[in-house]
Amino acid sequence: MHRWTKRFFLLNFVLLVFLAVAARLLPGPRIIDDAYITFRYARNIVAGLGPVYNPGERILGTTTPLYTAILALLGELTGGPKAPFPTLALLLNALCDAATVLLLADLGRRIAHPWAGWAAALLWAVLPFSVTFAVGGMETSLFVLTLTLTAWLYLTGREAWAAFTIALGILTRPEAVLLALLLAADWAWTSWRNRRDSHRWWVTPLAFVIPLGIWTVWATAYYGSPIPLSVSAKRVAYLIPPRSALIRLLQHYATIFGGHLTFGIPWIGVGLVLYPTLFVIGARRVLPQTPRLWPWALFPWGYFAAYALANPLLFRWYLTPPLPPYLFFVLVGMSAVTQRIRPPRSKTALRGAITLAALILVLRGWTLHPDHGPATPAPEIAWFKLEQVYHNAAAFLHPYLQPGDVLAAADIGALGYDTGAYIFDTVGLISPQALAYYPLPAEQIAEGMNYAVPTSLIQDIQPDYAVFLEFAIRHTLLVSPWFRQHYEVLTVLYTDPEEIYDSHGMYIFRLRRQAANVPR
Repeated sequence: MHRWTKRFFLLNFVLLVFLAVAARLLPGPRIIDDAYITFRYARNIVAGLGPVYNPGERILGTTTPLYTAILALLGELTGGPKAPFPTLALLLNALCDAATVLLLADLGRRIAHPWAGWAAALLWAVLPFSVTFAVGGMETSLFVLTLTLTAWLYLTGREAWAAFTIALGILTRPEAVLLALLLAADWAWTSWRNRRDSHRWWVTPLAFVIPLGIWTVWATAYYGSPIPLSVSAKRVAYLIPPRSALIRLLQHYATIFGGHLTFGIPWIGVGLVLYPTLFVIGARRVLPQTPRLWPWALFPWGYFAAYALANPLLFRWYLTPPLPPYLFFVLVGMSAVTQRIRPPRSKTALRGAITLAALILVLRGWTLHPDHGPATPAPEIAWFKLEQVYHNAAAFLHPYLQPGDVLAAADIGALGYDTGAYIFDTVGLISPQALAYYPLPAEQIAEGMNYAVPTSLIQDIQPDYAVFLEFAIRHTLLVSPWFRQHYEVLTVLYTDPEEIYDSHGMYIFRLRRQAANVPR
């Protein structure tokens, strides 16, 4: 490679890193409620209370132990329990995404489709589904990095390191097991075919087993199980219509560049045909020459199938992990389609136009003037108005809460992080007692919603305070004579029904002390 070519590549790498970091620092922290759960676990670790949510209760309520541990380490280095965990998460996520864009660019170079790699890296740097959860404090950026790094390591022949990083991926998000299974199948087949040349075959599985084995043994001893309670809680607490996950995934895979924001809903139909077709073209062009990439190529479809069949409640951040390989192979397909265009300048011009068009479509998902949060450009889906209401609820409760009080809520992130109170989670993410009260009859759940707070749960627990959105108690607590007798309304914080789950306010209740613990 000539010296000027090396400098050109180095400059592009630097610009990609700058763009990825800037696109996350510019919006600033716009923290999602679930991220505060992780922050509270990390803060309790730093405070010497252990990896718990409520001090003294050894319950694994987070699905991301690795991300939690990294945040705890960063917190220890930057202020202890008073460390700015939202800012630390933002900086960590920005660095993870910067590393991911470099890996995408290098993957394109290694498969002889450099334009596809650069385009994928550029788009990933500013893609709303990439930026939103980085600034939202979620573990998504670290998870995507572990998946992409695993693919890069496996492609370059570093099988043991790939096994190690996918194990770290599982400790970041359990969905990484899907890629692990695909890699294991490819590794086993390749090892069997080349068994005469495999002398240290055991190193790769050992690199995978050691970190997961350490975690499993420790988590079982400490929590009783390495499986987060939140996994089972989300399955029983929410009422999900049939095929809702399938429909959402189809929409998502058809709008990877956000074309529907420019061309309207009919674009979803175009995307359902266009992008999978380009993906297949790209995969057929690349995989025969680089078969080590087929596990990464199949990951988006394994992810799609797993979630479509399981049909859970699809939170926004669940939609991000399959995008890098999907986006990458779609762009490889575009590269393959334009490969034979002559002269070369015409091909370069067309690819430049495609990149620019895709970038414009993606940037349509940003807003220069968000209507809440920091007054800096941000993705439209970086929405956290609900979290702001919970911050207000925590501020309201501050003069009321006393040591030993129990605060019940269905969304425990911001409320629990701000108050530091003992939290009873009515969904069951960190409160296993709640699971016995689900599922609820459909008539107790507000129309169009998927969750309600069981009256019997509140009767049995009798928390000192409770904070709920109106939709979650519309057909349960608000119509219960027992609840009205035993609880008083301290205040109702305003929420716009059109913006926040059709809820007419956020209710803050207090147990009537004179009525507490009386026979029911």
